[in-house]
Amino acid sequence: MQAVSNCRRFALTVFVSALLTCAGSAVADSPLLQDLNSDNYATIDDYREPGKWLVVMIWAHDCQICEREVDDYQRFHQRHADDDAKVLGVTLDGETGKSRAVEFIGRHQLSFDNLIGEPEVVAGYYQLTTGSRWVGTPSFLIFAPDGELMAKQAGAVEVEIVENFIAANSRGE
Repeated sequence: MQAVSNCRRFALTVFVSALLTCAGSAVADSPLLQDLNSDNYATIDDYREPGKWLVVMIWAHDCQICEREVDDYQRFHQRHADDDAKVLGVTLDGETGKSRAVEFIGRHQLSFDNLIGEPEVVAGYYQLTTGSRWVGTPSFLIFAPDGELMAKQAGAVEVEIVENFIAANSRGE
């Protein structure tokens, strides 16, 4: 039990450190990505809503951590979408992996929107937006209701940490 507590404490420390390094970052222009629900093209910015935080989960169909975490983010989205936050999935499976990405969405019964792009496009957006090297999936970006990038994290992030971060950083939006 102590190991789990230490692991959570370490993860929170890493996450908070990452948050501090990107606070006030200028956000790069979002690339045009395909919406997997409609086959239309859109940008990440198109999914921002007034008064809501946007949690972007960058994933891949063959990412084991994504498999483990996505159901928690689905539940997060269901709890918060009508109130203060929503999730947007961005898969970097590209055109060649589109059918596997669609299978992933169906297998997990994801109700949040998902965009798909080529790996180099999605990784490039992450690097330009965060100023950090692309590491892999899952990766998370958290945008405040005003569109400011407030957090970035490569690797697993427990939903509870995201909820606590949003609660601590909400300024009456």
